[in-house]
This record gives sequence, C-alpha cells and structure tokens, in this order.
Amino acid sequence: MPIYEYVCKACNAKFERLVKSMNGKERIKCPQCSSARTAREHSVFAVGAASPKPAAAPGRCHGCADSGTCPMSGM
Repeated sequence: MPIYEYVCKACNAKFERLVKSMNGKERIKCPQCSSARTAREHSVFAVGAASPKPAAAPGRCHGCADSGTCPMSGM
C-alpha cells in the first residue's frame, strides 16, 4: 500500500495517508476538520528532474590517531 501526501482544501492541513488502492478513487478525509475536500499532493521525492549534488564526504575524524586504518571505514 502506498503512502500519499494530501492537503485539505477546507483548512489547508497537510497530512500523509496509507491508502489501499493506487487508483485514487478513495475519498480521504482530513484528520483535523473531517472534510472530504482533500487533494493528493506531489511528493518531494517524486518532483523534479534533476537531483541535488551529494554532500561532500566528511574528512577524517582523527579518532584513529592517523594510524592509517579506521575501524569506522571497515578497513
């Protein structure tokens, strides 16, 4: 069952819901005001063609006293 993000058109509340069907025919009620005037939102994971650049790898922590091997890196 997929999880979708919704917005309530009555009170502007945003919430997630685990739905039984992917066809979108099920009416989802707002958990705050019980209105059925809700709309499925685009997930931040599904929107956008370009992905952001990955963060740079952190430098050494120097916890190994620069011995050349680090138990945290699996070496």
